[in-house]
Amino acid sequence: MNQNTQSTNAAQIIAADWVIPMTKTDHWLNNHAVVISGHQIIDILPQDQLIEKYPDAPVTRLDGQALMPGLVNSHCHAAMNLLRGLSDDLPLKEWLENAIWPVEAQFVDDEFVYQGTQHAIAEMIRSGTTCFQDMYFMPNQAAKAVQESGIRASIGLVVVEFETSWSANAQEAIDKGLDVFDQFKHSTTCSFNFAPHAPYTVAKETLEKIGMLSNELNMTVQIHVHETAGEVESFVEENGIRPLARLKEIGLLSPLLNAVHMTQLNEGEIEWLAEAGCHVIHCPQSNMKLASGICPTMQLLDANVNLAIGTDGAASNNDLDMIDELRSASLLAKLDYLNPTALTAYQSLHAATMGGAKALGLQDQIGSIELSKAADIIAIDLNQIETQPVYNPISQIVYAAARNQVSNVWVNGKRLLKDKALTTMNEALVIQNAKHWQTKIINREA
Repeated sequence: MNQNTQSTNAAQIIAADWVIPMTKTDHWLNNHAVVISGHQIIDILPQDQLIEKYPDAPVTRLDGQALMPGLVNSHCHAAMNLLRGLSDDLPLKEWLENAIWPVEAQFVDDEFVYQGTQHAIAEMIRSGTTCFQDMYFMPNQAAKAVQESGIRASIGLVVVEFETSWSANAQEAIDKGLDVFDQFKHSTTCSFNFAPHAPYTVAKETLEKIGMLSNELNMTVQIHVHETAGEVESFVEENGIRPLARLKEIGLLSPLLNAVHMTQLNEGEIEWLAEAGCHVIHCPQSNMKLASGICPTMQLLDANVNLAIGTDGAASNNDLDMIDELRSASLLAKLDYLNPTALTAYQSLHAATMGGAKALGLQDQIGSIELSKAADIIAIDLNQIETQPVYNPISQIVYAAARNQVSNVWVNGKRLLKDKALTTMNEALVIQNAKHWQTKIINREA
């Protein structure tokens, strides 16, 4: 495969034992190389053809390693990395209302979000995530951290009805969010989405307004919905309708909708999602930790609903490790359905790459290793005791590999992780800032 219209003078070549394009089921290429020019992939070819075709181009040889598309973390609250481990082993409602929201009200400001997002980005790059979808306050600070690091992100313009450190009310949240969108709209790696928190924290009229703006701007919408049985029951008691039915009623079910969690679904609701072309973001570890429920992944896939995977925030997971997350997704599905063939290694890896890219509306740019796509690529070192021998690199990554085996990361052609070292971020400063916030939060007034 090649694209001869691109100049090869400035090409960089990555050669590995396996290239996993994620273009068809259980497919990989042995002893191949990926050629990058600028931001794009311009060639994928056997290594024995490199000298003839690219005699002068530098080659990064990664023996014993697998190249694959960067992982897409389709739902997280990046700055909440600074709240990792603050409060554990509580039900969702109690955790939010008694542990998280009071601390956020006291400490969340521009510096908290900027430094917290930096911390999350550093963790994600080191574990092979090249793109993430965020939902948190101060999206301008999150976007700033994204731009500086070189990672790719879809930043949520968060909306809630009540007063927060970001906005006095929902309308101000929308207005300020649109200002941030306008400020960064020419970025090549930073896009935006509307992020109403949930049907129980955002009024019907506000959701209708967001739906109209989403259609006008062709901007995706991510929202927590059907996260727990209690949430659904309370919403029905107060409104006489299930949350997803409310979104359907106001026209939010569309290919622009990212429905996050979705642990409480009936057959009719799955049909709605399929008919509307919605995307479901599965967050297995957070849902297990908070005992929220299990997303019906196989029923969704059988109905041709696009499935993506997210970590949720580090305060409820407690990490942003997508390799571990997609393993959990596969194992949880097998247990849930009592079926060892449920959510295969490839299906899980697809959800964490192309599934995420589709959910974020970036499927033409990222999610697979193909000609003309952006060079968002990671290398995973399988030449370790824990991942040898390798009969199938896809299943080995999903069921045996760990995030510390991610050796190199490229985003948009730029190398952000080189031999496990961050190239655009100061690791010591990131840790120092985290400890600073730990001290402030520990010493807070009761």
